[in-house]
Amino acid sequence: MAIHFREATLAPLDQLTASAPDGALIAVIGEDGSGQRELLRLAAGLAQPAAGTVETPTAARYLGPADALDLNPVAALALDHTLAPRDPLTRARAASEFERLRRNGTTVLFTSHEPELIAALADEVWWLHEGRLHARGDHREILPRYQQHLATRLRAAGESVASRLAPTLRRGDGRAEIIALETLGASGQPTIVLQSGEVAAVRVTVRFRAPVEQPVIGIMIRTRIGFEVYGTNTELEKLTLGPVVAGQTLRIAFEFPCLLCPQEYTLTAASHDPDGVWHDWMEDALAFSVADSRYTAGVANLRARVTTETL
Repeated sequence: MAIHFREATLAPLDQLTASAPDGALIAVIGEDGSGQRELLRLAAGLAQPAAGTVETPTAARYLGPADALDLNPVAALALDHTLAPRDPLTRARAASEFERLRRNGTTVLFTSHEPELIAALADEVWWLHEGRLHARGDHREILPRYQQHLATRLRAAGESVASRLAPTLRRGDGRAEIIALETLGASGQPTIVLQSGEVAAVRVTVRFRAPVEQPVIGIMIRTRIGFEVYGTNTELEKLTLGPVVAGQTLRIAFEFPCLLCPQEYTLTAASHDPDGVWHDWMEDALAFSVADSRYTAGVANLRARVTTETL
């Protein structure tokens, strides 16, 4: 049986008007607190709207994350992240059961934060934002828009969090001290989240405690499991910094297009002599992440352009 929402309000859900037809699998997405749970409770008849109306069958079932996966026949089924803790075999079996339920006319609404799961199961996606139905449609249209929205929000949030230096190892003879290590976005503002593709920079600030004839400042980016992604230093970049005197402070910025895949990374920085004697070495001192509007495998985001031809 179809489920009809007519200006249904149950905070934070606000004036929802939409219909889920017979035999449809509807994925409900959105940031936490956007009204997904309230929508499912209304659909299952567990709650009544504070305003507006909801038409739902009396034979309805609501399942939460910790509930048993009861997929016995029912007119309407609401799954609140119920598939999230399940193993791949259980999910595969559930997909087969959903097909059976669809053929019998069951209307299924489910919430998930997993794009791959949504793409595999959903006939339609409803995107809730701040309690309102922001968009609805095919997953090929809605999910990329939602992922871009999340990447933008995450990138903006990165500028509001102060970077914290927490090196796993620190060594050197003390002639210099790294007093700041930052990742900068295209705006030039410090951020712990970079957008894949934007022009970014790593900024190292070094205070010298003793004279150094020819200091070299370098960086290394690694994945969170220690794979070396990219490293360079001022000597490789043909930049002469010395001689410097005691009390002098240098700020060096390494600018580059952030062609990295979305995941977490660490940053190592060092000040040393050309022969490799360290003044200050901070191993994996700063953690940062890269966000993007879609999943990309690997480390280097080469942003391929794909063409096709029929032979």
